[in-house]
Amino acid sequence: MSEVKYIAIEGVIGAGKTSLSRKLSEKLNSKLILEEFEVNPFLEKFYSNRKRFAFQTQMFFLVNRFKQQQELMQEDLFTEYIVSDYIFEKDKIFAYMNLSGEELKLYESIFPLLERDLRKIDLVVYLQSSVDRIMYNIKKRSRKIERDLTRSYIEELSEAYNNFFFKYNSTPLLIVNTTEIDFVNKQSDFDELYKEIFREDRGVVEYFSPERRGVGE
Repeated sequence: MSEVKYIAIEGVIGAGKTSLSRKLSEKLNSKLILEEFEVNPFLEKFYSNRKRFAFQTQMFFLVNRFKQQQELMQEDLFTEYIVSDYIFEKDKIFAYMNLSGEELKLYESIFPLLERDLRKIDLVVYLQSSVDRIMYNIKKRSRKIERDLTRSYIEELSEAYNNFFFKYNSTPLLIVNTTEIDFVNKQSDFDELYKEIFREDRGVVEYFSPERRGVGE
């Protein structure tokens, strides 16, 4: 495999992608790109009324993510590492979950135009977790904007993510079972995952399932 310089962390809401991105970026002294969900004025309304606010929410995210990626294309060439807590392609997961009819047709006509010239990622790390663990993480961090998230929505989202990454072949992919580990609070868990990310003999698609330890052990 080619050298890993641009890493994207992915996963369902509450899987820990932003926390891992921050820790990884700090260790690598990299440029950090974070999804700016808090600036989306429609997101909280979407969580309480998906059908009514889906299109506005989706298009705001699409344009905002594109602007971030455009800025990345103009970055200093001497930046050695880049870590992001999302991939641009994942926008389609939410689009196909929440849009239909003419709204989806409009989205499908716009997305390829924005995607085609973006910088290619060297490795995507997909944090796969149980719904129970995700709900636990969401409850623990207690964000106001997520108060209307339901278990059924997380179940639907988890299934959509799993289906997306089952077919994903745009870049090398590392799928990590994070249900039983705590890379935020346990340094040993983070170190083990870090070694796996930079393992030289890793294949194009690999699954990493650390020893079952249980949260907080």
